Amino acid sequence: MIEASKKKQLRLLACRVRQLVIEGTFNAKCGHPGGSLSMADMLTYLYFAEMKVDPQNPKDADRDRFVLSKGHCAPALYGALALKGFFPVEDIKTLRKYGSYLQGHPDMKGVPGVDMSTGSLGQGISAAVGMALSAKLNKKDYRVYTVLGDGELQEGQVWEAAMFAANKQLDNLVAVVDNNNLQIDGTIEEVNSPYPIAEKFRAFRWNVVEIDGHDLDAIEDALNAAREQKGTPTVVIMKTTKGKDVSFMENKASWHGAAPNAEQYGIAMQELTELYTKISEEA
Repeated sequence: MIEASKKKQLRLLACRVRQLVIEGTFNAKCGHPGGSLSMADMLTYLYFAEMKVDPQNPKDADRDRFVLSKGHCAPALYGALALKGFFPVEDIKTLRKYGSYLQGHPDMKGVPGVDMSTGSLGQGISAAVGMALSAKLNKKDYRVYTVLGDGELQEGQVWEAAMFAANKQLDNLVAVVDNNNLQIDGTIEEVNSPYPIAEKFRAFRWNVVEIDGHDLDAIEDALNAAREQKGTPTVVIMKTTKGKDVSFMENKASWHGAAPNAEQYGIAMQELTELYTKISEEA
């Protein structure tokens, strides 16, 4: 169990990440809020409790690596990076604007803290596998984390990477599947079902952990178990809610790639501000 004060701080940070997702996509008038909101808790835990990263030295050779394989959900990654101190929070408002370094997909050449440029689904996990293999070959102890969408599992390249990672015994690699069950055209079953996800990864010889992706204790336990796992990579399959904590976005495929208008922005920010205040006032 996470110590109470630490958990409260993480919950507050996750709420702030969600606020920045709404802030960024509203100002951009485009973007992908739904899947960004669903993975905010995992990203918060990774950057504020799990990974060894330093905003003052973002290219530290011994840092842990993170690859956002579902690169369209960059608003959440940018929120976490800004709150961690990699760049000014105010810059979130420039998301996707002409001349901004905060592009619609992460750019490792322009954004401090981004370890891999991603966007084409299926390729991010392959890059993460390469990073994990590099650590093994160079006898480095850094770890590599990557987050995939569940719809992304429809890409064949994901399974090529999974096969390779298991064959090379990359136990320094953790893949997280954001299983919110929705992609741009509807449920993942309707489009091209990747289920059963856990059994598929087990068949590829991965260690599998299934959790509630909004439960910080479960996230901690899963990542601790991954750290203890030897000889095989770990996949954390987290059941999440697309559009989490914004009432009118929750479980709506239409919010996969749509930005809130002014009225919706006001409602979303009010809900998240009220949630932040509620968490702050808890004993």
